[in-house]
Order: sequence, then C-alpha cells, then structure tokens
Amino acid sequence: MKLELIKGDITKCHTDAIVNAANSGLLGGGGVDGAIHRAGGSAILEECIVIRDRQGGCPAGEAVITNAGNLPAKRVIHTVGPVWKGGQQNEKEKLHSCYINSLQLAEAYELESIAFPNISTGVYGYPKAQAAKTAFNAVKSYKSSTLRKVVFVCFDEENYQLYKRLI
Repeated sequence: MKLELIKGDITKCHTDAIVNAANSGLLGGGGVDGAIHRAGGSAILEECIVIRDRQGGCPAGEAVITNAGNLPAKRVIHTVGPVWKGGQQNEKEKLHSCYINSLQLAEAYELESIAFPNISTGVYGYPKAQAAKTAFNAVKSYKSSTLRKVVFVCFDEENYQLYKRLI
C-alpha cells in the first residue's frame, strides 16, 4: 500500500473511504465527527441511526460503515477511538484496533483507498506523538489485497509534522 500525508480537511478527500473519528453514539459531535456529518448531510446520520438501533452504538476500537452522503468519498467508516486515561486502560490496543478494523471494513467492501484523521487526539486527549506512532504502525503492518492507498489527513501542523517524520 502506498502511504500519503496531507495537511487539510478530510471532508474534501477523493478517496473511496474516509474515516470518521466518531463517538460511540454515532450521532455526530464535534471535531472531525461534526465536520463529516455537516458536509455529508442527513444520509450519513440516517444510516448511523439504523446501525445504532440495531447494535446499540459502537464501542471504542470498533468500526462501522455507511454511505458518504454529499462527500466526495464513496463511504464513511466510523470508528470510535479511546479516551486517554493515562495509558493504563488499554488505550493503545483500542487505538490500534480502530485502524485495523477500519482497514478490514474497507477491504471487505473492496475499496482501494482510505483516508484517516488523527483519531483520539482532539477532545479525547490521546498524546499526539503516541497516537501517530500507533496509527503508522497499524497501517504499515496491515497486509491488504484490495487497498492501494492510505492517506493520513492532518488538520493541524503538530500532527502533520509528527506524521511527516514517521513517513
């Protein structure tokens, strides 16, 4: 898989899937989650409600997939990152699972490209350098027969510089 890094707005990505750093209720929120729901429109929320009604939300580390509504992507993969609690609550494993489960969903839907935000590094408080390393290692370790490109989309300069050093 080819790895790319951009600084910008994930809602503008022309990849087969973009990943939403969602909350467990799947009904939108702030940060990336709110931006994706606003840009994508009501079609995304409608599917999220169906998923939530069926399975009661999405726990940290897991992922679900919906349409992309008005976004240029084909699909949105919603994954719930862990809230940072000092590193003693399996945060690293849950964050790693966010990336692996998102990649597996993309592969199950035979998608060729996926864009990731910086999961859990906003209001969830995950230290950015540790999150970047976990994200990078998860993606690098994943072997896919369908995915051709993974894009890390950094909204802020600090995350961009951290990923630039890793890539």
